[in-house]
Amino acid sequence: MVVGFRHIGPCLTVREVAARLRLCRATVYLMCESGGLAHVRVSNAIRVGEGDLRRYLKGKTARKP
Repeated sequence: MVVGFRHIGPCLTVREVAARLRLCRATVYLMCESGGLAHVRVSNAIRVGEGDLRRYLKGKTARKP
């Protein structure tokens, strides 16, 4: 199943995403399951494109009025 995934650059594991965001892996899995973070399933593993992670973070960045 592909959920809004646009592969640009290397793919990251859930562990790598969690380390970059300083979150636990369960939180990253929830972000993927809720559709908030674009990802792709490769067999039984979830992979997140670096570009997709950047887009997610850009969308979560606070904007000044």
